[in-house]
Amino acid sequence: MNYGISILFRAIPLLMGAVCLSFGWYVFAGGDDAAHRTAGHVLISLTAICIALFTTAAMIIRQLTHTFAPVWKVVLPLVGYGVAAATAVWGLVLRSGPTNADFVAGHVMFGVGLIAACVTTVAVASSAFTLITKNAAGRPEDGPPDEAYGRAVAVGLVCIPAAAAVVLVVWAGILLADSADAPRYVAGHVMIGLAAICASLISLVATVSRQVRNEFGERERWVWSIWVLVMGSAAIVWGLFVLFGSDRGDRIPPGCILIGLGLICFSIISKVFLLASVWRREFALANRVPLIPVFTCLACLFFAAFLAEAATTDPDFFIPARVLTGLGAVCFTLFSIVSILEAGTSKKS
Repeated sequence: MNYGISILFRAIPLLMGAVCLSFGWYVFAGGDDAAHRTAGHVLISLTAICIALFTTAAMIIRQLTHTFAPVWKVVLPLVGYGVAAATAVWGLVLRSGPTNADFVAGHVMFGVGLIAACVTTVAVASSAFTLITKNAAGRPEDGPPDEAYGRAVAVGLVCIPAAAAVVLVVWAGILLADSADAPRYVAGHVMIGLAAICASLISLVATVSRQVRNEFGERERWVWSIWVLVMGSAAIVWGLFVLFGSDRGDRIPPGCILIGLGLICFSIISKVFLLASVWRREFALANRVPLIPVFTCLACLFFAAFLAEAATTDPDFFIPARVLTGLGAVCFTLFSIVSILEAGTSKKS
């Protein structure tokens, strides 16, 4: 990989994190009402996902540029998990605040913290990323290479996003059991979308870890991609159901945000699909796969633009218009990750 390009791909997650942080603070400081407080907190928390994606980018790029040292196996996960834990704890503290805005934002921030932890797990799974191309050039019967981590480690890594998804689904169910209460209704639905992202990351962690261990089989080549597609589609369909299934005013923020979270899942598809497509085969369109998160980014931003205009006459659109802008930044960050994967695995890159 060209050194200048490697710097750019590592800079993109940090730049998008800066966008989320600065925009979140700008929104938070823009007013004392519930909408500014909720949207501001959520936008700031999205910075954690961008930082976690930076750890993944740095972990892979340092291997591709031959500047990787064992210390990075410790430093980068510590950064990612540290930011994820801080975000989750901040959310737990905030949810106990005196206002409904704190209750909703706190629950969402906790879920964002879990997603950041799952993304950091992708970085950990990628700590032996260069073995993927080595294994792809070999035979299935060669077995796991000596340099790969053990089966127990691989299973443990997959369990992290699985556990996060279960926690979010269960918590969402508890909240929605009393959906007549508006804050619980909003927080519960958004947490379902966050759970879909964690569930999608199961596929990415499993694909990376199984290819590192030379255990990725032909029968599962497209299974993981289909799983992510189902999660993303479910989030979007659920968002549409929330939007059009009732006439309650508080349906607009969770419904719109669920659609944005579904687009995040579709961005994750690009990585899972790319790794499956180039495993022991050539894929002529590999260098086009990074366009997927670009399209989802644009979809989030255009959707946010329409919602921002709608917010001038209906304040219920204020929060999703701001949050979807942050989700667009996350999608663009995912563009850098899939571009790195394409550079490191594709024979056509």
